[in-house]
Amino acid sequence: MSERIITSDACVHEGAEALAAKHPILREAFAATGPLPLRLKPAGFAQLLNAIVGQQVSVASANAIWGKLVAAGLTSEAPILALSEEELRAQGLSRQKAKYARALAAAAIDYEALAGLSSDEVIKMLTAVQGIGTWTAEIYAMFSLGRADVFAHGDLALQEAARALYGLAERPKEKQMREMAEAWSPWRSVAARILWAYYKQMKNREGIR
Repeated sequence: MSERIITSDACVHEGAEALAAKHPILREAFAATGPLPLRLKPAGFAQLLNAIVGQQVSVASANAIWGKLVAAGLTSEAPILALSEEELRAQGLSRQKAKYARALAAAAIDYEALAGLSSDEVIKMLTAVQGIGTWTAEIYAMFSLGRADVFAHGDLALQEAARALYGLAERPKEKQMREMAEAWSPWRSVAARILWAYYKQMKNREGIR
């Protein structure tokens, strides 16, 4: 595995400068947003569970639910498996997410081994777990593994930022977003940071936790 790993603000800045030099629209967006957040997070079960919690809900709602899980000590495999789906629902998880949380805990993923896999292999392995969709796997690869060339193509905030920046008539769907992002390789995760920052400025709210 020889992919570039983002480890510091300097890495993000290097990627942003490289993108700005090649893509005038991203240069304008980067100039408007200023320094980009590093956003790196620890690897492991808790972060992937956190990503599941964040699926298809607002940032505020996800943070509130996650706070309840942390307070209850439900951020590792054994405590999750010790509870039924109904008991997990009492902590704020939907029926579906309670099922997904238990499936993730039962999968017994070797999180240390993921670091040695390619991003495509990581995404393939994670999406084999029930409830882990492509978006969740991409977010994990970007922020918990620091992969520099991963993009969350189905992310609505990224799509909306791209629509506004590129003057598109409507928000690009996942397939079109994937095609657009190809041009931003090998710094697609930095391009995502630029778009998220632009979305925050445009909407005055966070597009990603």
